[in-house]
Amino acid sequence: MTLPHKASPAPVSDLPALTLAPRGELICPADEIFDSNAVLAQLSDAFEKISDNVARRQETVRILRDVQKAGRKAIADAFTERPFDARPLTRSYTYLTDGLVCTAMKVSSEDLHPLATPTQGEKIAVLAVGGYGRGEMAPSSDVDLLFLTPYKITAWAESVIESMLYILWDLRLKVGHSSRTIKDCLRLGADDFTIRTAMLEQRYLAGDTKLAADLEKRLKSDLFKGTERQFIEAKLKERDERHIKQGQRYVVEPNVKEGKGGLRDLQSLYWIAKYIYGVQDVAELVPLGLFTPEEFRTFVQAEDFLWAVRAHLHLVTGRATEQLTFDQQVEVARRMGYEDRAGRRAVEVFMQRYFREATYVGDLTRIFLTKLEASHLKGEALLERIFRRRRRIKAGYKVVHGRLDVADPETFLSDKLNLLRLFEEGLRTGMLIHPDAMRLVSANLNLIDEEMRENKEARRIFLDLMLKHGNPERALRRMNELGVLSAFLPEFEPIVAMMQFNMYHSYTVDEHIIQCIVNLAQIERGELVETLPLVSSILKGGVNRKVLYVALLLHDIAKGRAEDHSILGAQIARKVAPRLGLNKSDSETVEWLVRYHLLMSDMAQKRDISDPRTVRDFAKAVQTVKRLDLLTVLTVCDIRGVGPNTWNNWKATLLRALHAETKRALETGMEDLNRANRGTVAKKALRAELADWSKSDLKAETARHYAPYWQGLNVSTHVEFAEMLRSLEISGDPGEMEIRLHPDEDRDATRACFAMGDHPGIFARIAGALALVGANVVDARSYTTKDGYVTDVFWIQDAEGRPFESSRLPRLTQMIHKTLRGEVVAQDALKSRDKIKKRERAFNVPTHITFDNDGSEIYTIIEVDTRDRPGLLYDLARTLAAANVYIANAVIATYGEQVVDTFYVKDMFGLKYYSESKQRTLEDKLRKAITEGAERAAS
Repeated sequence: MTLPHKASPAPVSDLPALTLAPRGELICPADEIFDSNAVLAQLSDAFEKISDNVARRQETVRILRDVQKAGRKAIADAFTERPFDARPLTRSYTYLTDGLVCTAMKVSSEDLHPLATPTQGEKIAVLAVGGYGRGEMAPSSDVDLLFLTPYKITAWAESVIESMLYILWDLRLKVGHSSRTIKDCLRLGADDFTIRTAMLEQRYLAGDTKLAADLEKRLKSDLFKGTERQFIEAKLKERDERHIKQGQRYVVEPNVKEGKGGLRDLQSLYWIAKYIYGVQDVAELVPLGLFTPEEFRTFVQAEDFLWAVRAHLHLVTGRATEQLTFDQQVEVARRMGYEDRAGRRAVEVFMQRYFREATYVGDLTRIFLTKLEASHLKGEALLERIFRRRRRIKAGYKVVHGRLDVADPETFLSDKLNLLRLFEEGLRTGMLIHPDAMRLVSANLNLIDEEMRENKEARRIFLDLMLKHGNPERALRRMNELGVLSAFLPEFEPIVAMMQFNMYHSYTVDEHIIQCIVNLAQIERGELVETLPLVSSILKGGVNRKVLYVALLLHDIAKGRAEDHSILGAQIARKVAPRLGLNKSDSETVEWLVRYHLLMSDMAQKRDISDPRTVRDFAKAVQTVKRLDLLTVLTVCDIRGVGPNTWNNWKATLLRALHAETKRALETGMEDLNRANRGTVAKKALRAELADWSKSDLKAETARHYAPYWQGLNVSTHVEFAEMLRSLEISGDPGEMEIRLHPDEDRDATRACFAMGDHPGIFARIAGALALVGANVVDARSYTTKDGYVTDVFWIQDAEGRPFESSRLPRLTQMIHKTLRGEVVAQDALKSRDKIKKRERAFNVPTHITFDNDGSEIYTIIEVDTRDRPGLLYDLARTLAAANVYIANAVIATYGEQVVDTFYVKDMFGLKYYSESKQRTLEDKLRKAITEGAERAAS
């Protein structure tokens, strides 16, 4: 935070010309940004011919607008050539703004409202405050001004300020301004820390120098002095509230200015340092002992990078945009010169650098605040105040302000295993680690060598950090931030701060892994029994915890490479697991879990688990109940670790059902899975539910459906359709249809049941009707009866991924009726709604279409993996219907901007699609529908 050089020019009345001293290195020559002599010469020539104040002001704006445009272009062009030179850039925008503001002040006070004999009260000083005062301006930063007067504002001062503001407003500058006396500043600053912070960074621009000097003196003596601790606590409270609002530093669309690890965190450190020590530059914190030279370099590097990102963001959008959204990430990465690397897009390389810099900012904040604690300027940590009683620490450690520190650095470093023991002692005692100890560790990572990685005791300590103390995430996260995790496990280093450029994953890869382990630890502690009854019972029954934790640690370790990360990850696990001390059997299980960590999720979400072949194939893959249990726990932790809103009842229901069916098959044999057995059980359950029906009606109902109907739906849906079909028969109208929408709480969705006379394309028409009412289909089943009816059931969610509110269901039903009757044509109506949001257009989702004739006994499975958008399911279903394809089931799995639509189909003769030529023809038609829909959505 280098403050610009404070020039002390003479009062305006004595100024023959405007003098702007360049403030350090600018990004291009000063006269290309703002040539004050040339500007004043133009104004002088113009004013000789113009005497009217309004015309003079307009001419001033015209001249300054041209200068402003040229200056901004010169800065932007230079920044294009030097896209990381943030400091010269921020100084340059400040220099340009100073020129505009000082010229506006000179014109207003000397030419528009000259004062021959000013009284004592007719003085004014113009000061820059806030970020402008600090001398750091992004392309679209606000211009915050303080007009300082000795007493109550006079008519002359009011006129000067008004004229000056009109000039600046006409230049399209976003001016924040206030007019105050010194007393006003002291009074308002005492009550409002935002005002106090802005005035902390006040910088003289123009006008009466003595008035400005008096303010600076009074602020220090009457406002700042003696209130240091109060200011620090206010800034830290403000920071914590900001972090809660913006989210953690690993959120994938961070706020560059306000987010955790962003510019505001660095600025807060500077504000505190200036308030306490009066520093004008962060470099001054090094001789004060608050930062080491290396930490200062880290500060400068992080600040420069974040400022460069923010500046590019402003230039790309043409406004003060602070949120680094997906679409802007791509453009900023391009402007900064990042390029694609093997298996990774340029934007992912760029964002990895971003998150690493944000982590460094967090480290610097922690170091700085602990130093303040040591000097008693900051209150002790809240946790320390609450938990006074602590476990006794082991020899070699000491407690400093409630944190665990190293007693003697030299002795500590004499045994390299202490680099791991420190984290073990932190977990054992429940203490946070002191930043001085963290500094010591991060400065000596070279001690973690191959010999240490192979050391038996080192392996024990590392595994115990995950297995023994109940909160492994705390040690793993701190080890990751300090580089210890990557040093001990070099295979982990490439995924540190690695962003996955999609809308599905909320975290970086390393943070995702830690979040998965957080979930496993919570389940083990019994905190999620109600939410996750199945995996809680599995863990309670006993599993190999070592295998589970190591598999979670390694499951995504190969992300970001060109190869399949599951296959490559398994190869890495084959080497790493034995190195961590696992025996041959456990290492093989870890390798298998990493290789197939997506299998259960894919089977549950992309396949029809009511189809016996799905469960049979899955059972053959897992082979044992032991592996099934381990994979189930890993899958649940993996899904929950993707993001805060990824897990829901729908996924829980699918995984529970797949686990139960597979376990039964493994324990009692595959024959339990046959259709006949399931059908018998389902019909018996229906008879029990419809006990008031006559025997003949029950017999007719159970006889009218084919076998897949009985195994694909639960008894409540069977009852629903029985009642709907009976209602259709009573009406006797062949064009009649029954539609019933009900919340399905077990699946976090709304169940939409349709019964009507069967005719071609009905599945597609229903999909179109649902798309029109804004419903996202997550699962669908279609069954025809032997007597000419169709019974379709769709599970739908609203735009937020929740069941529709009950109050909306009647209107939804009415709209669906209209569409199915042909009163609204879905294909036409969707054209205006089927749009992809701007921030989502940067994603590349290639289309993959596969045909599987082995995954089901009676259907061909067509899997369409492509870009999600409204109306996609309708387009695909309509295309299949036009090709005379019968759709029995549709299973929809959505992963952010990516969707996998799986169709269980037959041809018009009830046969599978074995012919490669027929498959190619169908694939071409589906690809054409996807391409045309994508073009429509992008237009």
